[in-house]
Amino acid sequence: MKTNSKLAIMLVLASMAGSATTLMATTALDGVNTNLDKFIPSKNTTAEENFVQVSTRMPDASTDFTVVAEKTVNSVVSIKSFETPRQQMYGGGDWDPFEFFFGPGFGGSQRRQQPQKKEDSKPQAKGSGSGVIISEDGYIVTNNHVIDGAEKLEVTLNDNSKYNATVVGTDPNTDIALIKISAKGLQPVVFGNSDNIKLGQWVLAVGNPFGLNSTVTAGIISAKARGMAESNAGIKAFIQHDAAVNPGNSGGALVNTAGELVGINTMIVSQTGNYSGCSFAVPSNTVKKIVTDIKQYGTVQRAVLGIQYQELDADLAEEHKVTATKDGIYVAKVNDLSAAKEAGLQEGDVIVKINEASVKNSGELQEQMNKLRPGDKIQVSYYRDNKLKTTTVTLKNNQGSTKITKSSDMLTLGCAFAELTDQEKKDLSISKGLKVVGVKAGKFKRAGVKDGFVITDINNAPVSTREDVENIYNQIMRSSDSDKVMFITGLYPTGKKVYYAVDLSDIDDE
Repeated sequence: MKTNSKLAIMLVLASMAGSATTLMATTALDGVNTNLDKFIPSKNTTAEENFVQVSTRMPDASTDFTVVAEKTVNSVVSIKSFETPRQQMYGGGDWDPFEFFFGPGFGGSQRRQQPQKKEDSKPQAKGSGSGVIISEDGYIVTNNHVIDGAEKLEVTLNDNSKYNATVVGTDPNTDIALIKISAKGLQPVVFGNSDNIKLGQWVLAVGNPFGLNSTVTAGIISAKARGMAESNAGIKAFIQHDAAVNPGNSGGALVNTAGELVGINTMIVSQTGNYSGCSFAVPSNTVKKIVTDIKQYGTVQRAVLGIQYQELDADLAEEHKVTATKDGIYVAKVNDLSAAKEAGLQEGDVIVKINEASVKNSGELQEQMNKLRPGDKIQVSYYRDNKLKTTTVTLKNNQGSTKITKSSDMLTLGCAFAELTDQEKKDLSISKGLKVVGVKAGKFKRAGVKDGFVITDINNAPVSTREDVENIYNQIMRSSDSDKVMFITGLYPTGKKVYYAVDLSDIDDE
């Protein structure tokens, strides 16, 4: 295939060299009323609506963006992330491949190794992005990739006030993070309903591209529930729009002409890494649910149907003699002990609606599931033998239960760790390891781990410090795997080698 016949797609994650690259999104283009001072709260409030303001405005055809822009810029912040740079192997100057592979003296430049400067050990700016204020007391939503790995976060408001921020929680699967600054009387954005957006509706992207604070661009909704198989994030249901988004816009607001948040800009598709007309945002209804879960439970509550599926197309329909519908979710397999199994769904069924919302493809299915929690009851409409049926499904989590998942940390392991001395490593004939001390009630004790046990590897990764254990623990807990287990290899001071499997699932400890 010729080069000019290919579409080079670059998904640029923006924590690189100066400004956070953009993963974008669009959600709910609901209202279009320029009277921003009249907020009409809903009478039927939910957990999300108690945390964030939710609008019920009716659409209007206005295309005057001036009032919206003035209001929204005060709800959007600039975020800078800082981290301590790794010590460089050799000094500055031009890079020489001979020196890289063979060391100083082999390169043509004959450079001398230079000492690392002291200031290099301090946290330095590594990237920038945007965020959106969602509460008067300082809660801010942004992209996970904007703050991931940062040792320090600096938030700058539109009035140039600066604050240090703390991370409340993150969800890498949707690339959403919730952070907090110590401030009062801020101007939060009002959430719109992303389910009500329509193709062709006007939207504004507000953020800080290339470090240019409080930048507003305009465009229209290009597509809804856009599946992006190339996305590194777990979400495959974006709002696509053509408002200009560039590095630094990540985590910024996508608002309708009523000034309501309909998405968090997250991603672009581009041949150059900069704006090319295709921008993507996480829908506001998904964002609202994610940040509410993080604040209320400490972690995201994910509901699953428990099916394996394909998008119905003409070939699949012909193969399985489906004539009643041209699109939908074809159930290829129903998992044992799943919510779908208990509700009576079978292989060969074609799901077409969830709670009266059409699910023509995987993007629309995920968009609906992203708003639900384990224990929620939903109505699923499907075709079986070309006859329309409806069933009630009680959703479960990926552990197979309806219980709420609690936030956990390494304290649940029920032990402390001590680094080995050189003599201890010599006595045990090992080059790495970490000693377990002070075992009490917790997951390690439940698995049988005793004081003095020396961990050498966890899930095939070498361990020498507490930070190593913490990093592995966090990777396991953030994964979407239903089985969250630490497979530990190690030995006791006698030299006896032992293996343990530590279950990290949410069960009551002793």
